Amino acid sequence: MTELTIDKSSTALVLIDLQRGIATGNLAPNSATDVVARAAELAAAFRKSGALVVLVHVDPGPNGVLFPRPQADSPRPPFNAPPDFSELVSELDRQPSDVVVTKHQPNALYCTDLEVHLRRRSIKTIVLAGIATNLGVEATARAAFERGYEQIFVADAMTARAEVLHTHTVTHVLPTMGRVRTTAEVIASIA
Repeated sequence: MTELTIDKSSTALVLIDLQRGIATGNLAPNSATDVVARAAELAAAFRKSGALVVLVHVDPGPNGVLFPRPQADSPRPPFNAPPDFSELVSELDRQPSDVVVTKHQPNALYCTDLEVHLRRRSIKTIVLAGIATNLGVEATARAAFERGYEQIFVADAMTARAEVLHTHTVTHVLPTMGRVRTTAEVIASIA
């Protein structure tokens, strides 16, 4: 494993779906509380260093009308989000310098202005974390990989609905697209 160095002028922290309707429930292997706390630590470190923080949240629309619902062998059940579903968790301590991106599907780069924010700021590296590892994080990672971004994945600042979903993505998928590190390693490299 190579030593991690982060150029704060060309790196952005992108936090996926740390919002009221998602950062709850039974998650594994990391609890939502732990993921949110680590994400908040990362955001504070990035802000302190002057690096970009991007907070992504998903809005499925009324009755989930904006979320993809193709015919599938295991379709998602009908969904009616509560009014505060898409609100970012307060622990992230959103700041005026943060970029907030709204998406309507797992991939944060598809049909959003995320790439405009990254390209116009000459961002070359994305540090990615959030919920769920195998959905929003992985979908965004795949899209960023296709666009040529360098990526650093913060494994202990992400989680999924089942441990096997998280572990498979962190062990077999993400290492093929970037570097997998811990919160402590990333914070030490951005400070």
